[in-house]
Amino acid sequence: GVLVNYYKTNVEDDTALRKELTQAGVTYKVVKHTQLKFVFENLGYTDLNSHLEGMTAIAYSETDPVAPAKILKQYADKIESFTLLAGYCDGEVIDAAAVERLATIPSKETLIAQLLACIQSPLTKFVYVLDQVAKKDEQPAEAAEAPAEA
Repeated sequence: GVLVNYYKTNVEDDTALRKELTQAGVTYKVVKHTQLKFVFENLGYTDLNSHLEGMTAIAYSETDPVAPAKILKQYADKIESFTLLAGYCDGEVIDAAAVERLATIPSKETLIAQLLACIQSPLTKFVYVLDQVAKKDEQPAEAAEAPAEA
């Protein structure tokens, strides 16, 4: 999840942000600080309480921990007053710099595709080498048979 300060974000930008987050399966809520403190204390994220200043919203996803960071970083880059405050990932509280680094991680689908490509490439080369060895072994046998037929 990611905490942001959305101070001075206009309605048009906020609507576009919410739409993009919803399409990515991310929940985005503006919640009172007292309620967030209660939740953070119960979940063991009390370090996030120090980031609750100004107009704070939280975004989180149950399926893709990178999606909120990616989308919110794009908006933080476009809108000067929209800032990343902190976040949490894998049970750890992370600062704004870590949220930005998290945003640079490719999506799960991209990582799986990259992994499969890494696995497939050596196998393809190995099969090619085996094929060349088999063709090389066949060529002398064919050459030896050809004069015998003539």
